[in-house]
Amino acid sequence: MSLSVGIVGLPNVGKSTTFNALTKAQNAQSANYPFCTIEPNRAMVEVPDLRLTELAKIVKPERIMHSLIEFVDIAGLVKGASKGEGLGNKFLSNIRETEVILHIVRCFDEENITHVEGGINPLRDVEIINTELILADIEQLNKKIEKLSKEAKANQKGAKENLELANSLLAHLNKGLSVSSYPEKESQSYQALIKELRLLSAKEVIYGANVDEKGISEDNDYVKALKEYAKKNEHEVVKLCAKIEEELVGLNDEESHEFLSSLGVSESGLNQIIRTAFAKLGLISYFTAGVLEVRSWTIKKGWKAPKAASVIHNDFEKGFIKAEVISYEDYVNYKGENGAKEAGKLRLEGKDYIVLDGDVIHFRFNV
Repeated sequence: MSLSVGIVGLPNVGKSTTFNALTKAQNAQSANYPFCTIEPNRAMVEVPDLRLTELAKIVKPERIMHSLIEFVDIAGLVKGASKGEGLGNKFLSNIRETEVILHIVRCFDEENITHVEGGINPLRDVEIINTELILADIEQLNKKIEKLSKEAKANQKGAKENLELANSLLAHLNKGLSVSSYPEKESQSYQALIKELRLLSAKEVIYGANVDEKGISEDNDYVKALKEYAKKNEHEVVKLCAKIEEELVGLNDEESHEFLSSLGVSESGLNQIIRTAFAKLGLISYFTAGVLEVRSWTIKKGWKAPKAASVIHNDFEKGFIKAEVISYEDYVNYKGENGAKEAGKLRLEGKDYIVLDGDVIHFRFNV
């Protein structure tokens, strides 16, 4: 299982630079002019997890396999994108395919780097993007309402209720409010409508506050304003310096830690973004540990053991018998499976067991 994160923002705010650093491959063209990126660049990125390293110290496998997230570098949006400005319709459709939006916002002054709006104002930039997403949702919802109106007149089952919901949601959007702030989101009808239309303003958003080197250790006024805005709207902000992240690409773990420590920070902003995106989707990891590989497997929080086993192979779910489970902490504390077993820390769990983040599991199955 993987998830897709769309990197968006106004042109020339550091999206492609961020993408280059994320993928550790300098293949997303980065330049100081708008619409440098037209076709979206895509790359699978490893989810950082130090627990895999600790497990590997014990097992000594041939390889380590991380969970993965797909990042999509989408061309810069501009005011009027929902009406086709700047090839906006194509770019909006690229965002619709993703599950999470990483909105890169420029939060530093630099006269040698142009800004499409003529100056630095993070909250204005955020509102421009938000407005375009909402306008695109309004257009799509109007088309759906037209179809539902015909179905309601023909007395199709559920059409009237769905039409009422769609009109209520449209009224909400017409106030300039995002789908994510709609107050009645628990109904099955709402969930079905969002799943069908993949409305843009319904998506989870992470703001990436792109700062310069001076802003990495202490929040500047731009970052403070963005954090205050995000808190009111129940979004998260992760601060990063895209330039520094690119410099980290060629360093090993020890060199990266030393470099970041010299800047007064303990972790890469991009690592924080990856982990935040992972959590936003309600995803967790369990591990398998053997001499061939130590591996992280991605599942939804709350999945029971047979469903969790299916991400390895469908046969594991069909023929599920039992799960041999050791918590990550016990596995490390007792130096592996044998030590945990001797200490009584290996448990046999059945079909109703809800897998926890960090469980080290061996599945018994028969097909």
